[in-house]
Amino acid sequence: MLHIEKWKVIFIILFCVWGFAYASPNVMSESFLAKMPSWLPSKTVNLGLDLQGGSHILLEADIDFMINERLEAMQDTARTEMRKESIGYTNLSVKKDGISFKLRDVAKDKDAAYKIVRQLEEKAEVNFTDEGVVEVLLTEAGVNDISAKVLGQSIEIVRRRVDETGTKEPIIQRQGQKRIVVQLPGIDDPEGIKRIIGKTAKMSFHLVDSDITGKSVSLTSQLLPMREDKAQRINVKKRVIISGDMLVDAQATFQDGAPVVSFKFNAIGAKKFCDTTRDNVDKPFAIVLDNEVISAPVIRDAICGGSGIISGRFDVKEANDLALLLRAGALPAPLNVVEERTVGPTLGSDSVVASKNAAIISLILVFAFMIVSYKLLGVFASIALVINMVLIFALLSVLTATLTLPGIAGIILTIGMAVDANVLIYERIKEEIKSGKTMLAAIDSGYKMSLSSIIDANITTLIVALILFSFGTGPVKGFAVTMTIGVVTSVFSAIMLTRLFVVTYLRHKRPTHLSI
Repeated sequence: MLHIEKWKVIFIILFCVWGFAYASPNVMSESFLAKMPSWLPSKTVNLGLDLQGGSHILLEADIDFMINERLEAMQDTARTEMRKESIGYTNLSVKKDGISFKLRDVAKDKDAAYKIVRQLEEKAEVNFTDEGVVEVLLTEAGVNDISAKVLGQSIEIVRRRVDETGTKEPIIQRQGQKRIVVQLPGIDDPEGIKRIIGKTAKMSFHLVDSDITGKSVSLTSQLLPMREDKAQRINVKKRVIISGDMLVDAQATFQDGAPVVSFKFNAIGAKKFCDTTRDNVDKPFAIVLDNEVISAPVIRDAICGGSGIISGRFDVKEANDLALLLRAGALPAPLNVVEERTVGPTLGSDSVVASKNAAIISLILVFAFMIVSYKLLGVFASIALVINMVLIFALLSVLTATLTLPGIAGIILTIGMAVDANVLIYERIKEEIKSGKTMLAAIDSGYKMSLSSIIDANITTLIVALILFSFGTGPVKGFAVTMTIGVVTSVFSAIMLTRLFVVTYLRHKRPTHLSI
């Protein structure tokens, strides 16, 4: 009992020093942290939306838009492939959940048409009638697959856009089949964020249809408004020459003193851009963003460097926002804001103060109970509890965790749980002394005989915390994280740290009696 291996002593001391070092930035000002050398610990625990205020935005993806777009793509592909195979058909149209058309010569073209429509969509069912009517319908599994992909892509793109704005520790997660929850702690311009995360930003490059003038359109063209003047419209060919997903970078810059956006294509996009501009010299080329023509310059020469400039009478903020959107990528479907809540900083400040008061009162009451009940050993347990709290904040800081009210509740719960192990050990020591054992033997037996009970109790708590983390969302996960960290550090402080205090005291003071 009186011997603790040297490596264990070194480990305990170093771990505690590490804890104080990594927890200390939480009590330092941002200006002081900025002056510190980069190699020193500087990470802090981030306050969640409910503590420092910010915006809670609930977005809903327009799944029907994406399904309709998929059906239109199926329609275009079917039209192109049947023309290649010289298959006669009529009434090719988009229905609510699929496409349909009628074959002119069923006997001649049925097999070829069936081969084409089977390749249009993997999760679709094909129906043929005796009259030659063909239906390609999305199955429920196909619709669900589209919904899942749209929501997954949307979450990733929203995350990229929010990260580009420099927002610290946002919470972005799925809710149900169509919705996305976005929580932005500390944001004082929610309208600006909504404009960025809700904009589809689907960019494409088209040739202008110079053969059509006025407001008339053909099957291969569409009439789109100019961004600078909505009343002015321009005919652009429907065929997308280059899509926005071929962009690899976009930056706001200046050209002739005016804000513009420079962009760069990947290898495929660069080749297409080069070939298109080479083949269409002296023809206008439209840059379209969300069905608006940003710019329609005339191609003066082949552009083969894989990069270009978008100009459109932007101001600096518009150029920066457009560059951000293009870098992050286009949303697969529009996102509509269905709910928005703003948490004011006053509420957050009140929550922090109330939580601090609760933690302080809890600590004082636990200290009083332990010292009254176990005298000097209670003092050791109280010191270990303080260090335990420091270690919790150190680990949270290293993880750059976001602390919410449920997380603080987990920490306050840990204050009570942290001394459970000490109570088990000290009560066992009392029993051993009452049974007639010497002080040293009783202490030795108390620590050894209580170990299995302490481990069993904390493992069950860890299991609950892991289940909460696995199946919970948002604040529930925060509670589970702080409780898990608290369990680990409390076991360390009870079994190793207080034992070191007791052994050190016994070695140096060599008391003949221990009041407990």
